Amino acid sequence: MARTPADLAGARPRPAFDITFDGRAVAALPGQTIAAALWSAGILAWRTTRDGARPRGAFCGIGQCHDCLATVNGTPNRRACLLPARPGDTVTTQKGHGHDVLGV
Repeated sequence: MARTPADLAGARPRPAFDITFDGRAVAALPGQTIAAALWSAGILAWRTTRDGARPRGAFCGIGQCHDCLATVNGTPNRRACLLPARPGDTVTTQKGHGHDVLGV
């Protein structure tokens, strides 16, 4: 029988809510970071590099490496591993430095 960390800790989180990732609904639990919600949904990459468009996602998980940058609610360069998910958040894959739309 598979047990989750929440089961092991006896946690009783409030009900999940939805955020969207590139137009797809993703369930998130209260207190989860955006990166954790995406990982839970099987999404491992939400940014591409400037050179080569290589996929990136969470690496260090503590906000030091910047691999987890994502565009959240239209704002680029948000650290998904540190940012708590909120109901209705819209996350989109960030391409490169995240300022393509701004022309910077």
